[in-house]
Amino acid sequence: MLVPSIFSDNFMNDFFNTAFDKTPSKFHATGSSLMSADVKEYKDHYELGLELPGYKKEDVTASLKDGYLTIEAKREAKDDEQDNEGHYIRRERYVGTLSRSFYVGEDVKQEDIKAKFGNGVLDIVVPKVEYKPEIETARNITIE
Repeated sequence: MLVPSIFSDNFMNDFFNTAFDKTPSKFHATGSSLMSADVKEYKDHYELGLELPGYKKEDVTASLKDGYLTIEAKREAKDDEQDNEGHYIRRERYVGTLSRSFYVGEDVKQEDIKAKFGNGVLDIVVPKVEYKPEIETARNITIE
C-alpha cells in the first residue's frame, strides 16, 4: 500500500515500500524481534532460554541484584548503500537495547547461576532455593 498508515508502528516503512517490496527493515524493532523467553521448571532448578538472533556474546550481559536476574543486550547496526558514483541511496543506523528481568529470589547467589550463549540463544540455569521463613521466638514482656 502506498498510502502511509498513521496508526501503525512503521509509518516510514509503509510510506517507502511499494506493492512489490514488503521486506521488513532490520532496523525496526517489532514484537517478533524482542527478547523471547522460554522458562522450564524442574525439581531443583529453572532453565531459561532467551532468543537473541543477530547478537554476539559480547553484546549480552546478565546481572543479579535484589533477587532480580536482568539480561540486557545492546546492538549497533549500520547499513550504507551507494550507487556507482558514490551518492547515498540509503543510510540507516540503529542503536538499541533490549532488557528482561526475572525474579529468582533474594537467596539465589550469583555464583550459583550458570549461563551459556550459542547460536543466538542464551541458556541460563537458576537453582531453586527453598524459602525458609524466619521463625519468631517468643519473647516475654516484663510486667512491673
